[in-house]
Amino acid sequence: MPSAGDTRTPERISEAGAPRGNPFGARFVAPLYLGASLNPVNSSIIATALVAIAAALHIPVGDTAILISSLYLTSALAQPAAGRLAEEFGPRRIFVAGITLVLVAGIVGSLAHSLTALIVARVLIGAGTSAGYPAAMLLIRRRAEQAGRAAPPREVLGGLSITGAATVAVGPAIGGLLIGGAGWRAAFWINIPVAAVALFLALAGIARDPDPLRFGSPRALASRIDLLGMLGFGGSLTALMIFLDALPRLDWPALAAALVLAAALAGWELRAAQPFLDVRLLVANGALTRTYLRNGLTLMGTYVILYGLTQWLEVARGLSAYQAGLMLMPMGVLTALAARVVSRRAAVRWPLIACAVLLLVGAMATLFVGSGTPIAAVICVTAVFGLTSGAGTVANQTVLYQEAPAAALGTASGLLRTFGYIGSIASAAITGTAFHRGVSDSGLHSIAWVLVAISALVLVMTVLDRQLARADLHHTDQPPAGARNPGPAPSTEPTRTEPTRTEIPRTESRSADMTTGTHTTPALDPARTALLLMDFQPVVLGAVPDPQGVLARAGEALAWARAHGAHVVFVRVALTDKDAAAVPAHNKTFSQAVAAGYLTDGTAATAVHESLKAEEDDLTVRKTRICAFASDTDLRAELRARNVDTLVLAGLSTSGVVLTTLRQAADEDYRLFLLADATADPDPEVHRVLMEKVFPHQAEIISTADLAALSTAAQ
Repeated sequence: MPSAGDTRTPERISEAGAPRGNPFGARFVAPLYLGASLNPVNSSIIATALVAIAAALHIPVGDTAILISSLYLTSALAQPAAGRLAEEFGPRRIFVAGITLVLVAGIVGSLAHSLTALIVARVLIGAGTSAGYPAAMLLIRRRAEQAGRAAPPREVLGGLSITGAATVAVGPAIGGLLIGGAGWRAAFWINIPVAAVALFLALAGIARDPDPLRFGSPRALASRIDLLGMLGFGGSLTALMIFLDALPRLDWPALAAALVLAAALAGWELRAAQPFLDVRLLVANGALTRTYLRNGLTLMGTYVILYGLTQWLEVARGLSAYQAGLMLMPMGVLTALAARVVSRRAAVRWPLIACAVLLLVGAMATLFVGSGTPIAAVICVTAVFGLTSGAGTVANQTVLYQEAPAAALGTASGLLRTFGYIGSIASAAITGTAFHRGVSDSGLHSIAWVLVAISALVLVMTVLDRQLARADLHHTDQPPAGARNPGPAPSTEPTRTEPTRTEIPRTESRSADMTTGTHTTPALDPARTALLLMDFQPVVLGAVPDPQGVLARAGEALAWARAHGAHVVFVRVALTDKDAAAVPAHNKTFSQAVAAGYLTDGTAATAVHESLKAEEDDLTVRKTRICAFASDTDLRAELRARNVDTLVLAGLSTSGVVLTTLRQAADEDYRLFLLADATADPDPEVHRVLMEKVFPHQAEIISTADLAALSTAAQ
């Protein structure tokens, strides 16, 4: 509900910092791409330096594997943590802080004279570079909102994936060139100029975070970011890394510690108010969990080849670091090409199946690679893995956008990378185990057999994942993003007089390719579902932004309910003379409404809007307080009589009837779906906070376009 007595129509004001001209021009995306590439390039560039580092420090080559696993472990921990911090403190702040840390790490690594110092540098690099990807995802989404777009252009997000996928593959070639000409320290000092450029571009091209920096008390801050959850996650991953790093020796205490800490983490996160690792989401949302597993296994296979084949080329074939890196250049080129092709497609199932098939083909081809294999044939094998890396990275990112809750996009993006790094840690363990007695053809073939098993598992998971097919069908059937209420052209700045989607909350501003909720929720049964259209009355509509847009989407939801046999409930607020006389003076909202007389029953202002036509079987509830379940309504009994256990909510306003009704319905154990695009509030910022921070803990946040897919899945 609007504030009592406030009958004015709020003036539409675009967000501060709305970009002029092309909102996704090079000035904005260049620092994001560069910052997001720092992690993958550091992950791969070290591959060609391991032999040289071992020789310089007079240690076995196998001991240098910790330089790989230390960065992966740190990144696995820091990626979701950076995403959570970006959600809490602002993505630009976290992005800039991460790049600054990389700059420091480059200096530390360049001056290092021991393995310990190099490990410290790699840990700092892992922590700093981890901010790039999740913060970039949030910055891109924020820019789309500020520009009045329903969603960021697909090529922008595709570019983010292409940058990461390509740099993983070209890293060895770049590393080989640098290390061959300047020595192994180049793998560390290269971060100094790159980070400096990225920092300058970020400060110049990315607008400041609009929200003021707030910390609160240490206890409140720890609760908001779920510090204990982060520490438990870190502890379990550290123990797992110790177990993997010890292979082929079985470190049972480390494995036991990993399992115990993981169990404790799950128990804690189930009770946490704002969980760092949403265990309930991972359990309930099989599609998202499968995406994480598929991404981790695919990258495990890619990195096994990246590291294993690089060492084999240098030791077994006698190539220099530069030559070994150069041989992997076609892999990088094909990674970028495959990523670009897949990024232009909305469909994900067939690219993911092709990715799994290519992974299997590459694994089987590696079985036939040996010391006598022609170099051209080896390059062809690496090219297959390049196609796998490019297609898999982009397609899995697309699925993440489809499955992840909008309010936790930063953390979810970081977790996608985390599962990839867990796969990378495992790949280092596989490589170390295969080559623990020396780099040889037989060791390479052992790696290939492991790859065959991994790729077969990925292929089975992908083919049997029916949700991928439903996702492709859903996005094919949807209209283009923004079709209902298109935003301005890229060159047009939102103004006060031209309504745009600028103020639509982040949960609503996702495109058809990035819709939240549809695939993260179980199917609903229309026969046991009631659509609650709450306070769609002229007196309330006049106080919210874009009243015609939200009313139109409420009409679409009503049409869905009619077509699928769901129950329809109209809820309206109105006061008779008797009701008005019973309102106490200390009730600020309704005493002012009584004084103003704008909630008087029987007037056109308090009737359900004429565009929402009631039918004979519909239920209409008149309430005299904010909540639809107020004590003087018969809503509760009517729903029980109709055997309803699921509610789809839409209403005005978000902070009024929607908030109170959703909370009460959650306490009464209804399954809840909230239509983000058929809900609005006089204050867009309040609407955004509720949609992103509050409601996702009790309801599935979806759009009207998602209803058809959810009800079809139940049939």
